[in-house]
Amino acid sequence: MPAPIKPQQVHLYMQTKQSGSSQETAAAKAGISTRTAHRIDSGTHRPQRGRPHDWKTREDPLDGLWELELEPMLEREPRLEATTLFETLQENHPGQYDDKIRTVQRRTAKWKAAHGKPKEVMFKIQHHPGEMGQSDFAQLKGFSVTVQGEAFHHILYHYRLSYSGWQYVQVIQGGESFIGLSQGLQNALTACGGVPKIHRTDSLSAAYRNTGGRNPQLTQLYSTLCDHYRMQPTRNNLGVSHENGGIEGSHGYFKRRLCQALYRRGSFDFDSVAEYQQFIEQVIAKLNAKCQKKFALELPTLQPLPRYRTPDYEVRSAKVSCNSTIAVRCVLYTVPSRLIGHRLKLHLYHDRLVGFLGTTPVVELARVHVHGSEKKRRARSIDYKHVAESLRRKPNAFLYCQWQSELLPNLQWHQLWESLKANFEQDQAARLITEALYIAATQDQESQVADYLQTQLEQSTLTLSRLKQAFEFKLSTEQYPDVTSQQHDLSDYDQLLHSRPGQPIPVADDNPKTVAVEAFPRRVAEHRASSDSGELVLRPVSVGFSSRRSQPSGAESDFTRSNRSAAALRKVLDQF
Repeated sequence: MPAPIKPQQVHLYMQTKQSGSSQETAAAKAGISTRTAHRIDSGTHRPQRGRPHDWKTREDPLDGLWELELEPMLEREPRLEATTLFETLQENHPGQYDDKIRTVQRRTAKWKAAHGKPKEVMFKIQHHPGEMGQSDFAQLKGFSVTVQGEAFHHILYHYRLSYSGWQYVQVIQGGESFIGLSQGLQNALTACGGVPKIHRTDSLSAAYRNTGGRNPQLTQLYSTLCDHYRMQPTRNNLGVSHENGGIEGSHGYFKRRLCQALYRRGSFDFDSVAEYQQFIEQVIAKLNAKCQKKFALELPTLQPLPRYRTPDYEVRSAKVSCNSTIAVRCVLYTVPSRLIGHRLKLHLYHDRLVGFLGTTPVVELARVHVHGSEKKRRARSIDYKHVAESLRRKPNAFLYCQWQSELLPNLQWHQLWESLKANFEQDQAARLITEALYIAATQDQESQVADYLQTQLEQSTLTLSRLKQAFEFKLSTEQYPDVTSQQHDLSDYDQLLHSRPGQPIPVADDNPKTVAVEAFPRRVAEHRASSDSGELVLRPVSVGFSSRRSQPSGAESDFTRSNRSAAALRKVLDQF
């Protein structure tokens, strides 16, 4: 009996025949006869002749319990899993089938493939250039980033063009707020250089009022943002994240690339948030370089950017208290004391807070966010530079101030304060620390002042006068350069005084020289011009005062005024 033809031989024959070989050559290479090759070409070849292999080659390890007990359970409830069926088998037959879990899993998977419910199909979506951009927020899990050694709580805003895959990522402090969405989206559109027709997100509370129903309403701020950039806002169904798969799938890939870049860097700590943002942009630049060709095709199809950005901040108002503080979103901030009593208009960004008096910005503060894991939802942001002047005048207020711990800039200053309390009396220690804070604030020498205090404490030579003398601010003479001026000739003005009407004024010399002016030999009172009417005659007159409050008659009033004028003039002339 000839050996059966294997499917691999048929596949090799077809490949060789399609490459241009003859039927005989292809049959010889596949190891079959030309007769079999002819049947394959005519479509009459039957690869399985005889009875199909439908019999078992070994005994049933479950002893027929699959058909009797487990399969009926699946027919009643197809959502049962293999683990549940195996546990049922163990309960009904203890100790007999403890090693048959793989058999139950294989038969369950086979039954569900043949009789189970249809599964959800993921369809491949065709994207068109310039049609859609997607946004979402992502959190880093599995590793943490620190800034200057302290844990940095943040999320990442992620934007991606659906067609080309061009991406943008920005660090956002705080939660998934509209401020973070607005600033991240506008920065992404600016970096991209164009605007897609559709902007898709998930059910962000910053963009949608998720109050239930099929048609959730847009928030007013998000609707204004989309209208400004001429984008149609869309969202996926609630809880169905794969509908926004163009951005959800790239989250994991980007976070893995970022984690690998941090491993390669050798440190997860950064000196500032700006340095961390720059590091992320370097990672994104490498990812965007892979899709540069498709992005070059998509860029001309994007809508142009508007001439200006829409506000990406929240407007608030707060009055500066007598404590030189304002309260914003359960956080107490200090501001410069010159603003006490004024009402500030505040622009709240995700990372900073800007205060205005009218349209003039007067203060900018780093915004503080209270992390959700903390028990208290309140915080303080105290800057000693804002109140250093008042602390210097009221040193004892530092002893009992509720913000004493926050007024000290860092751990070194806290240690210095403990040393001052141990080496000096309480009042004297307060005067020293407040004077040191004042010098550090006004001269911007925080670390230098702290080092000086540390050295003087070690040498036991610290006094208030020494501290003031060490940092006495001396003006440099180079700040006031010598200015020399040349006096022009004053005789030119004499030509103006003695010129007659209609007579032309001579042209002044281009190179005037200073001429010494002689002292006037005569008294001013004796000099009379030729146009004067004559010599002034002074006569003594009697002065009368009326006891009545009513105004005097016209003659008496004129007489009194003339007498007062003569007396005043006499006093002036007697001075010469």
